[in-house]
Amino acid sequence: MNEAMRIGPPDGGRRGCGPLVPPLTDTQRPARLQAFEAIRAAGRIARAQLARDLGISPASITALTAELIEAGLVEEVAAARAEAARGRPPVALGVRAEARLVAGIKLSDREHTAVIADFAGDRRADATLPAQPGARAPDALLAALETLLDEVCARAGLEREALAAVGLGLPGFVDGAAGRVLWSPLLDRRPVDLAAEAGARLGLPVHVDNDANLVTLAELWFGAGRALSDFAVVTIEHGVGMGLVINHRIWRGGGGLGLELGHTKVQLDGALCRCGQRGCLESYIADYALVREATTALNWPHHAGQSQTVLLESLHDHAKAGNEAARTIFRRAGRYLALGLANVVNLFDPGLIILSGERMRYDYLYARETLAEMEALAVDAGRPAPAVQTHAWGDMLWAHGAAALALAAVTEAQLGAGPRHGGGA
Repeated sequence: MNEAMRIGPPDGGRRGCGPLVPPLTDTQRPARLQAFEAIRAAGRIARAQLARDLGISPASITALTAELIEAGLVEEVAAARAEAARGRPPVALGVRAEARLVAGIKLSDREHTAVIADFAGDRRADATLPAQPGARAPDALLAALETLLDEVCARAGLEREALAAVGLGLPGFVDGAAGRVLWSPLLDRRPVDLAAEAGARLGLPVHVDNDANLVTLAELWFGAGRALSDFAVVTIEHGVGMGLVINHRIWRGGGGLGLELGHTKVQLDGALCRCGQRGCLESYIADYALVREATTALNWPHHAGQSQTVLLESLHDHAKAGNEAARTIFRRAGRYLALGLANVVNLFDPGLIILSGERMRYDYLYARETLAEMEALAVDAGRPAPAVQTHAWGDMLWAHGAAALALAAVTEAQLGAGPRHGGGA
């Protein structure tokens, strides 16, 4: 895993997690919530600096932080060495990590992953469970979820009841606010009230979201997007997804179903997509699309029954070895990817585009030619195209995003209502 995405500092210090929101840009949220999030984002921060950042008087900050300390959510910690070198060592504030614990879980058609995170955003444990082929009934998926949760709790030395919430992500069309999955390739019926059904089975609050939003949350909370006000994430693995951050907050659309980049149409009456429609972007660049092309172009009927992962590795090896048919498959997919990215640029003008997912290691698909074609297809406004970064994370990244989903929900429930203190919050 890249350094930018490490959960928890290697030296025992406090790195902080969560969006680094500039002062005075979020005045409609309760001041105690803003104060807590600022403390968590900083890792540790002096009261005086917190007052300056939030534009709140020192007296109000003292009252706010006293309330957070009394609630057991914040604690006094040693200040940084640079601050402590002058005069009496000052006291800083940090999140009391053990105040709340959450689980983040990603379900997929290949393997399920889970992490336990504390209230400061540090990882306590993780676990992986292979997916059972063909197990698409909701009860089967819930059984796998329960088994995985118990396994990761055991690794963390916790009982399930110690958790404040579970964040859960899966591919498909997900109405996160309602906790409902409208369609997913993992489920054999639709819709499914997954948050309610999982919550009843686990005995815990469950918050559900689309898996591409989980990656976006992981970047926003722990990665390259922490200090950016606007950025886009495009995920390419078993499917194609997109997440968008606007003004430091993830954007989901009016009904929670926005940004389905993989299901935008790039060819009328084109290739069949797993959603049931034709001509979707996903049906030209996702894992199953490349495997479908390879099976035909390379005459691979004898590979029937092998996993997509094995077939993709073989296709990549053929391309690197100079097989022109294999290279053509990657080039064609790269052109469709360029088209999709150009549409993202034209629609949203993000400050950064992050290409994320395990598939990023297939460099033939994400070559310079693809990015050059993206720039050629984007509107020429006389200024450089947005920067594009490639993050080749493993599957555990998605679970980290699910943990961020749970942390955000628990924080909002704890601090999102109640008395407000100064600063126009």
